[in-house]
Amino acid sequence: MHDVQNHRDDRQIPIDRVGVCDLQYPIVVLDRQNQRQSTTARLSMSVNLPHEFKGTHMSRFIEVLNAHRGEVTMRTLPLILCELKHRLDAESAHMEVEFPYFLERTAPVSGAKALMDYECKFAGEVNGGKSDFVLAVRVPVTSLCPCSQAISDYGAHNQRGYVTLEIRTRPTAEDAPELVWIEELIDFAEASASAPVYALLKREDERHVTMQAYDNPVFVEDLVRSIALRLQEDERIVWFRVLALNQES
Repeated sequence: MHDVQNHRDDRQIPIDRVGVCDLQYPIVVLDRQNQRQSTTARLSMSVNLPHEFKGTHMSRFIEVLNAHRGEVTMRTLPLILCELKHRLDAESAHMEVEFPYFLERTAPVSGAKALMDYECKFAGEVNGGKSDFVLAVRVPVTSLCPCSQAISDYGAHNQRGYVTLEIRTRPTAEDAPELVWIEELIDFAEASASAPVYALLKREDERHVTMQAYDNPVFVEDLVRSIALRLQEDERIVWFRVLALNQES
């Protein structure tokens, strides 16, 4: 059949990225406790389009994704991107995978268990012979205001906060990024906050978390700096970015 997309384009304008986005797809990710975890992701996949090509072949994105159905991690993402480059005759390929990651959390006193979900993202790119991978995790936390505590006769203002950690890690001997568990980044964020957030608390747990937060007041700036120190001390991590946002009332 006649392939219009393979026609030449004479306007001399390359396009940085062309592809598909907001694609819902089941994936399997690595889980530190259970080895594997099934979840549903929202994916975006793209390649560069040289100036001489009129268009790309959108169906091939889905074909490549279906061929790699299963694990989507820092170990497999470069393979998917390399195949995208090859199938679409491109110099670079980019992919973003956003998904909820679930952990069973145990309340600090009662031991009650419930699932917490964390927003995670993989962003990978292969450009020429170079590859890049960024892991991002968004963690809910509790932060208690040191200023409010200092000026009040009793009590203190506290709020829900969200901390987003983005990291790049050193390449391994196999040229894949060194593994840092999602759970580790969650631990970094919670250890730097006034108190963690739990999905289920009994009365004795509420008392514990309330006092824990009061004993550990932090400004939003404290959150960022404390997490940054922890990330700097981890030799696997070569680049990071930390964003802390409090939902003030």
